[in-house]
Amino acid sequence: MAGKTIVLLSVPAGAGHTRVAEAIRACAAADHPDATVIHLDAMAFATPLLRKVYTEFYLRLITRAPGLWRYIYRWTDAASPDGLTSRLRRRIERHACRMLTDEIAALKPDAIICTHFQPAEVLSQQIAAGKLTCPLWVQVTDFDLHRMWLQPHVTGYFAANDEVAFRMHEQGVAAHAIYVAGIPTMPAFSLTHDRADCARALGLNPALPTFLLMGGGAGLGGLHRVAQQLLAIPGNFQLIALAGKNAAELAALQRLAVRFPGRLAPQGYTDRVERLMACADLVITKPGGATTAECLAMGVPMIVNAPIPGQEEHNANYLLEHGAALKAVDLATLDYRIRYLMAHPEKLAGMAACARALGRPQAARHVVETVLVQAARKSDVAHV
Repeated sequence: MAGKTIVLLSVPAGAGHTRVAEAIRACAAADHPDATVIHLDAMAFATPLLRKVYTEFYLRLITRAPGLWRYIYRWTDAASPDGLTSRLRRRIERHACRMLTDEIAALKPDAIICTHFQPAEVLSQQIAAGKLTCPLWVQVTDFDLHRMWLQPHVTGYFAANDEVAFRMHEQGVAAHAIYVAGIPTMPAFSLTHDRADCARALGLNPALPTFLLMGGGAGLGGLHRVAQQLLAIPGNFQLIALAGKNAAELAALQRLAVRFPGRLAPQGYTDRVERLMACADLVITKPGGATTAECLAMGVPMIVNAPIPGQEEHNANYLLEHGAALKAVDLATLDYRIRYLMAHPEKLAGMAACARALGRPQAARHVVETVLVQAARKSDVAHV
């Protein structure tokens, strides 16, 4: 496998596709330093208009018109790939991504892994035209399957769970081309972190129940307002609030922390989220595929809120059905759920056990090993 070149292609439609690609890249770099792994943002090689559609327009749609996004998600899932609209869209996107196909041709990779359906669809057409011959892989990044993830001429698919794999097979993908790997997470999420060390680094007591609030409080009224209401709940617990790059929220949380000394730990952007999860008994978050996979890899249960219609609703359903999460539809419900779990620690312990059972902390390694082994046997690989 020495000397192999793998190209990862993601699309910044939200952060999840990029994080999953980075997880695969980091795992490959750690385990196979002799391999060359290149992660590209596919939209950096697209026309400005297409880039806006897949990034800015998508993000505006899911935040300002989620109902319309739900309709589009279902409509495109049901649309025939041979229909006029689908054929016209593929033709437009093929022309809009000429720089991407030129870049791929120049790199001459031994394998390509796509963590978003869009570049997979473009490269599938390249294979059909005889312009690309290396294996093309697809990593699905949610506990759901939208039809657009499935493309002809794909060597193999990495599914998040058995149900997604079953649905792939039902839609015509050969069983030998489906690998149930999970959703890749960064290597740090597969390690054991000392809870006491992580808690003390945040100024928290490792012996007290600790909740981690993520996702900007989307759908619940803003992060500091959520933190303020939760800290008013009777009980001896602590809260970590992750504001990320939102400076205004971080400042508001820091002011709030003065009123609750030792109980609130505001956090700005960090690339060490695994250390926050290591000292948390529960994560309150939107059910994005990458975030939920990280929680499961760490064995941390969740209260999920404000799912994006479509894929995140399916993620939430998966977690709820398997006992790894509760759902809060508004701030009052979140307040109730926290009070309930504080009064019933056995319920929280059971949810944690379910989260650990679902976790696949070695997903990235599974993907890398499969792709590299297949690349070494390239002559034996048959496209689906």
